[in-house]
Amino acid sequence: MSKPRNLIRAAAAAAVLLPGVALAEDAVSPGVFTANNVWMMMCAGLVFIMHLGFATLETGLTRAKNSTNILFKNTFIICVGILTYALVGFNLMYPGDFNGVLGFAGLGIQSDAAGLTTAYASGGYTYWTDFLFQAMFAATAATIVSGAVAERIKLSSFMIFSAVFVAFVYTILGSWKWGGGWLDGLGFYDFAGSTLVHSVGGWGALIGAWMLGPRLGKYDREGRMHPIPGSNLPLAAIGVFLLWLGWFGFNGGSVLSADPALTSLTLVTTCLAAAAGGIAAMSLSVLLGSKPDLSMSLNGILAGLVGITAGADLMGMWSSILIGLIAGAIVVPAVLFFDRIRIDDPVGAISVHLVCGIWGTLAVGIFSPEHSVLTQLIGVVAYGATTAVCCLAIFGALRVTLGLRVSEEEEIEGLDLSEHGGHAYDLDVRGSGGLLDQLGGPAAMRQATAPLARPAPAVAVHES
Repeated sequence: MSKPRNLIRAAAAAAVLLPGVALAEDAVSPGVFTANNVWMMMCAGLVFIMHLGFATLETGLTRAKNSTNILFKNTFIICVGILTYALVGFNLMYPGDFNGVLGFAGLGIQSDAAGLTTAYASGGYTYWTDFLFQAMFAATAATIVSGAVAERIKLSSFMIFSAVFVAFVYTILGSWKWGGGWLDGLGFYDFAGSTLVHSVGGWGALIGAWMLGPRLGKYDREGRMHPIPGSNLPLAAIGVFLLWLGWFGFNGGSVLSADPALTSLTLVTTCLAAAAGGIAAMSLSVLLGSKPDLSMSLNGILAGLVGITAGADLMGMWSSILIGLIAGAIVVPAVLFFDRIRIDDPVGAISVHLVCGIWGTLAVGIFSPEHSVLTQLIGVVAYGATTAVCCLAIFGALRVTLGLRVSEEEEIEGLDLSEHGGHAYDLDVRGSGGLLDQLGGPAAMRQATAPLARPAPAVAVHES
C-alpha cells in the first residue's frame, strides 16, 4: 500500500468507467474520483468485518468458559486501534519526508482542502478515507496475537500490550515499506501485508505464546500433547468465511483505487489461493490423520489468503493457485511442529500468519521476475528481528510489573468468571440466574429433562 500510486492506474480506471471523458495526465475526473473513493470506503468496511471474523473464529476454537474474554479482547482491540492510529499511528506510518527508519508528522489527524480533492493520492481517495482504510488494518496485527495467547493471559496485560503494539510497533515498521522508508527504497515488495500485517502479528503471537507457556492440561509430565477441543466449530467456520469476505477489501482495497483491471485481478487471485489452501490442508489432514479435520481445513483457507496477500496484484491463475496450495500444505505440519516444541497456540495463529506470511513474501520473489528473493528475504528478517525484540521488551516489562498469566485457579474456572464476573453462556452455570438455578441445580435439571417412564400395564400379559 505504498503511496502515492502511479497516475496511469487512475487514467485506466477513467478510460473504463467514463470512456467519453478526456483526462489530463495529472488529474482524474470527478466521476472517477468519486468511484475510487466509494470503493475504498467499501473496502474499509470489509476489512472492519474481518474483526468480527477473528472474534468468532477465536471464540469457536477456544473453550466456552473463555468466550466473553475472547470477545472482550477483540472489542477492545478495534476500539484502541482506531483511537491510537488517529492520535499517533497514522503519522508514524506515513510521516512524509524522513530518514527512512523513523519519522513523525505530528499528533492527530487533520486535512487541508487539497486532501479532499484529486490532488490527494492521485485521485484514489480522500485523506479521511485514507485514514479510515489504514486504521482498519492497524488493529489486525494485535488481533492475530489475541488468538495465540488465549485462555491464560491477564486481560490488563493484554490490553496494554495491544495499545503499545498497534500504536508504535506496527506503525513504525509499516513506515519502512508503505511509508516510503528504507525497505521500500531497497525494492522490498508487500502488496497488502503478508509481512507488514500478518508476519508482524505472527511474531508477536509467537513471543507471547512462548513467554506465557502452554495452557494447563495441554501437555502431561512426559511431554505428550493432549488436544483441547474448541467449543463451537460452527462459529469457527463462520469466522473463516467472514475473514474470506473481508479479504476482498483487505487485498482489493490495497490497489488504492477502483481500477477495474487491477481490482478484479486481485480478487480472483485472492480467491484462487484461498480455495487452493483449503484443498491442500483438507488433503494433508486426511493423509496424516486418516480423517478430514475441519479446523485444519479452515486454517488452510486462511493460509492461502495470507500467502497470496504479498503479491495478489502480480500473480496469474497458476501462480496464485500454487502459492495457495503450498501455504495450505505448510500450515498443517507447522501446527504439528509448534505443538511438538510445546508452543501452545489455541487457534493456529502462528502457523497461519507467521509461517504462511513468510512464505507469501518470499513467493513474490519466486514468481515475479521484477522482484528479488534476496530482497524479500532481507525484509522478512528485518521485520522478524525487530518485531521479536519489541515484543520481548513489551511482554517482559509486563511480566515483571503486572504479570502476564492468570493464576491456575483462574485458568481452571475460566477467564470469563475471573476477569469479567460472568459467562457468555448461562445454561449450565450456577449462581448466574440461568436455567440450572431456576430448576434448582443439576439434579433437578436432570430430573426435569429425563424422558418419562413408560407406565406398567394394568394386567400382566403372558404368552401361551
